[in-house]
Amino acid sequence: MLAQLSATDIAFAMNAVMQGVFCAIWLLGAWVIGDVRRAALHWAAFAGLSTLSFLALIVALHQQVPLPAEYLRAVGNLFGVAAMLALHRGIRLFVDAPLPTGAHALAFAVVLVVSWLGLAPENAPLRVSVNAAVLTGITIAIAADLYRYGRDVVRRRHSWLLVVPLAAAAVGFSLRGVRALSHAQSVTEEMITHSTVNIVSAIGYMMIALTFHATLLGLVVGRILVELRYRSRHDGLTGLLNRRAMEETLHAQLQRSRRTGEPFAVLMLDLDHFKAINDRHGHAAGDHALKHTGAALKAELREVDAIARFGGEEFLVLMPGATAESALPVAERLRTALATDAPQVEGATLLLSMSIGIAQWREPEEASHLLMRADAALYQAKMRGGDCVVVEAAETATTARLTATG
Repeated sequence: MLAQLSATDIAFAMNAVMQGVFCAIWLLGAWVIGDVRRAALHWAAFAGLSTLSFLALIVALHQQVPLPAEYLRAVGNLFGVAAMLALHRGIRLFVDAPLPTGAHALAFAVVLVVSWLGLAPENAPLRVSVNAAVLTGITIAIAADLYRYGRDVVRRRHSWLLVVPLAAAAVGFSLRGVRALSHAQSVTEEMITHSTVNIVSAIGYMMIALTFHATLLGLVVGRILVELRYRSRHDGLTGLLNRRAMEETLHAQLQRSRRTGEPFAVLMLDLDHFKAINDRHGHAAGDHALKHTGAALKAELREVDAIARFGGEEFLVLMPGATAESALPVAERLRTALATDAPQVEGATLLLSMSIGIAQWREPEEASHLLMRADAALYQAKMRGGDCVVVEAAETATTARLTATG
């Protein structure tokens, strides 16, 4: 039986098997990796539909009656276009872009109509050329989406490499369409028989499809690594930096300030009476209070400022270029913003306030000593009744205290 298979059959079968394997891989990926489940399911559909497309073309090559063979080739074309549409929709889901459902429906409708008209042998070149044009358009759209994603999200200098296999596919589809119009008779004969063009096209498609899947796998792995890095550096509740990431940021700032002489200040912040919130309203309310506090602090600080949940209900702010004096009004603004924007939890109003201690870095002290001074200033704020700001006394005699209202 294998001896009866032509080189074209084998080339098409290899594509079908390859895409079937990737269909299984993406289905497994959709089950394992929840973050990209919808995109992975679409990529599984791309691989599965591609498998059906090649199987239809293989069967068509062995049909003795012309009309059933043309039906099978038309079905194979429809599967091929549907596969590329599924690939594009998966890419769109992955990059969080709107789905172009209207454009996709129009493209499939055009191919459906042309496939029906192309059942007549004399219209077969028209079917091939229109299918090629549609596939070229889809491929270019995918390339544009991947390039924008690489440029704006991944931010790699060589983002254009993501579109190389797609550009190759677009060129291949375009040449196929042009050849169908300029050499209609030869293209028709190539479609119904074993030919070198079919073999070369199948091998070329296999190489490009493998590159497609490698690119998709690379994107998924890259996103997983970025997510793991983010989670390792950020607090899971507030989204702020965690203690380890803040310590690394503080160390980097200290090294920079030793080189350049740039001043910087740290603010140690602590929510007042946080235990009472948990005891009175429950831990869910306490979590809400922490998330609200993190959002309020981020809204009031500069982009260059770093903010972390340093532990429990304690936060730390690093202000590059700031002195204790310039950090004082910022701290007051933070304290006031939190006190005047009380969050609601299940009908209850959470009256939040915080104590803040400020310390400015002094050459040549280490970060640990700086944090000890900021913590000492925070302790003084707590001793004054909370809801106030205290600047570490060794740096300046300036202190600020505002008794909580209400």
